[in-house]
Amino acid sequence: MVTLKDIARECNVSFSTVSKALKGSPEISFETTDFIQKKAREMGYHPNIAARSLRTNRTYDIGVIFEDKTGAGFQHQYFATIISGIQKVAFSKGYEMTFVSGDSTKNYDYYAHALARNYDGVAILSCDYTSSGVKQLVQSEIPTVSLDYFYDMDHSAVMSDYSAGIDELLEYVISQGHKKIAMIHGEKTWVTEQRVEAFKNICKKHGIETPSEYFAEGLYHDPVTSSAATEVLISLPEPPTCIFYPDDYAALGGIRELNSHGIVPGKDISIVGYDGIKLTSMMIPPLTTYEQNGEIIGRTMAEALLDKIENPESFVPKKEMVTGRLIHGGTVVKLC
Repeated sequence: MVTLKDIARECNVSFSTVSKALKGSPEISFETTDFIQKKAREMGYHPNIAARSLRTNRTYDIGVIFEDKTGAGFQHQYFATIISGIQKVAFSKGYEMTFVSGDSTKNYDYYAHALARNYDGVAILSCDYTSSGVKQLVQSEIPTVSLDYFYDMDHSAVMSDYSAGIDELLEYVISQGHKKIAMIHGEKTWVTEQRVEAFKNICKKHGIETPSEYFAEGLYHDPVTSSAATEVLISLPEPPTCIFYPDDYAALGGIRELNSHGIVPGKDISIVGYDGIKLTSMMIPPLTTYEQNGEIIGRTMAEALLDKIENPESFVPKKEMVTGRLIHGGTVVKLC
């Protein structure tokens, strides 16, 4: 079995430097930490979890709540990249990651589950954040971090800056001469409220009227409901010249519906998505969208959670915003 002393000898550094580098301590420079961690992997080093657990009274296992309502699972790139970001940080610090199965809509007791599995902490990615089963977990002694839902100043949350994303997309669409702009949004959540409010504010700033029939509800990551909403919008007496979709995956359903009517995105109508998944970048033309940085979001979540676990006395909870970038694609027609 490869030991810390073996790694220290190979890297020509002290035992304590290796120990701190493998824990990701800020006392060690990024370059040295990266060098030692790579060398440790090359040498086949595996931490002795049992020994560490006895010494620190931790299991070195974090739970991840990810309720998949649409069945897309890890095929959905946005969540896949977030999970990858969490995993990389967790593994670099010697933690395992376990997915938690449950249904928050039925008030599944996540707190009891976390206690039974003895998780050191839990990352909450996707669920009904207001359910009693989830809130009990968040209000317990178990460290948590939530994605796109802020409970209070006592609990960490990592948020994608949805207002900034909608602002950039809509400003670009308006700059191309569009005034009849519709929005298919997801189910009623905090995220949806932020997006719709941002959308209405930008339209108001430019003096653009947004009739109620231009807003349609679907589900996030669900092509079926977006397809149905698209059919309703293009059947209006005054159909929109541009349609916003809740995410790229949902936009695929809209594209299918448009094609079935002989309407070509980027030619006969303009459409935009959200997330920036690779699949829609390979379309012809590529989808105009806003890319969320899932990798950074996942890393930020993991760092916040592990900081709370390892430094409970000095840890200060934070609400952290992560911005993305506009991808122009080719599905917005220039009208002016």
